[in-house]
Amino acid sequence: MTTASSGLIELRLNNVGQLFNTMDPSPFHERDLDHDAEEFILSWAREHERDSVLRIRVVLRQPADPQAARLVEESIRHYFEYRARISRRELGELFREGRSALLIGLFFLASTLVLRDLIPTGARWSDFVREGLTICGWVGLWKPIDIHLYRWWPLKAHGTLLSRLSKCPVEVVFEG
Repeated sequence: MTTASSGLIELRLNNVGQLFNTMDPSPFHERDLDHDAEEFILSWAREHERDSVLRIRVVLRQPADPQAARLVEESIRHYFEYRARISRRELGELFREGRSALLIGLFFLASTLVLRDLIPTGARWSDFVREGLTICGWVGLWKPIDIHLYRWWPLKAHGTLLSRLSKCPVEVVFEG
């Protein structure tokens, strides 16, 4: 039995304000993370193995402040929980879109096949039109096939990563 490797993600900041989006008017513990901080955390999390135990360490070059430490911990967890919920919602919307596209595509395919059978055979132009309708009908299924076979993978992986980050321990260290 192998043990999961440790996945430390360390941010070094001058002060706690660098962690948050300065344009967000929300209360401190509900604020969005700064885009650069979020991208830094996500990129480092992707670098670690999928079975590694992720940990976030925020090193602040400021005097120790237990309240700020607690708020940073809560804010990071809260932010990634929120982003994971959004990711799950986006995945659900993609699958709904895929189901709708599948119904529309199947209806379109059936319609083109019925039209194809209504065109008389024998003439050169009729063979061209009949084959064109068959191809168009099958092309109408391209989007639902793409969604259900390929497009959901990256969303699922991103959501899983966000969920892992929302559950990982956050440590705040002060240097100053």
